[in-house]
Amino acid sequence: MFVELAAPATLLADEGRAAVQAARPSLARRLLAATPPYLYLLPALACLVLWTYKPLVEAVQLSFYDWNLLPTSPMTYVGLDKYRQVFTQPSLRNAAVNTVVYVVLLLPFSVVLPTVIALVTRRLGGRSRDVYRALVFTPILVAPVAAATVWRWLLDPTGLSNQVLGAFGLAPHNWLREESTALLAILAITAWSMCGFAMLIVSAGLTGISGDYAEAAAIDGANGWQILRWVTLPLLRTTLLFLVLTTVLLSGQWSFPLLDTLTQGGPADSSTNVYYLLWELGFRNFDSGLASAAGIVFFVVFGLIAAVLVKLADRFSFHDN
Repeated sequence: MFVELAAPATLLADEGRAAVQAARPSLARRLLAATPPYLYLLPALACLVLWTYKPLVEAVQLSFYDWNLLPTSPMTYVGLDKYRQVFTQPSLRNAAVNTVVYVVLLLPFSVVLPTVIALVTRRLGGRSRDVYRALVFTPILVAPVAAATVWRWLLDPTGLSNQVLGAFGLAPHNWLREESTALLAILAITAWSMCGFAMLIVSAGLTGISGDYAEAAAIDGANGWQILRWVTLPLLRTTLLFLVLTTVLLSGQWSFPLLDTLTQGGPADSSTNVYYLLWELGFRNFDSGLASAAGIVFFVVFGLIAAVLVKLADRFSFHDN
């Protein structure tokens, strides 16, 4: 009589491990299967490294040298001297102050006014709403140099703006050649150009807010102002913070082609900003070291501001499912 004995536990474990190893693909196969997503990302990553990180590293390197960009001239190591010039040159301080003025004065036109326009156009009918939004958005589609040429004609001492002033008995004004008005003129043109873009962003944010919230608040007895104050605007905080971040980071870049075409930063640097001054230092004065040092300093400052605003956006974000 034969009695069947159970296999030892160690033998079963070895057989199970061998079966798992036989079923699991090899390391080479697993790596090959995980490769396609990274191949799709490779062109974008290559462009990011080539056009962003490589110039940033080279700017850090140039900030420690004195060089006039000519291939035949030597690069002289000066240490932190260029960074000391950044904090002592009056022109850089003036450009930084003007940049803050641009940002602060553009915020009403990039956040407040577009929000009002988006809220008003939301109440219009379908076709009229689309036409009105298209009219407001059109300025951002105009090439900056073409827009600057038209505005130069409008703001000329003999242009349409001064003809209107003359009709009311007021003296003509040279808007782009007076220190008191050059910055305000560039600011007004930039606001005219970017308001439509900001309005479109706010309209997209409003579209993402469910109407159930307003209906529930109305059932609870809330009026229109209370719904706007306590329901719509809080749900719109992420969009508004994005517009603030965009204004802080891009206001100088939006005004750059206008400055180069209309005032060249003048008169007496009254309308310049850090972006235009960096371009002048590097490609007009040929002081690549000072331009690179100033660029690195402003990069760090704007990076810290962006980090704070992104942190606030994450804190106040709301996702409507």
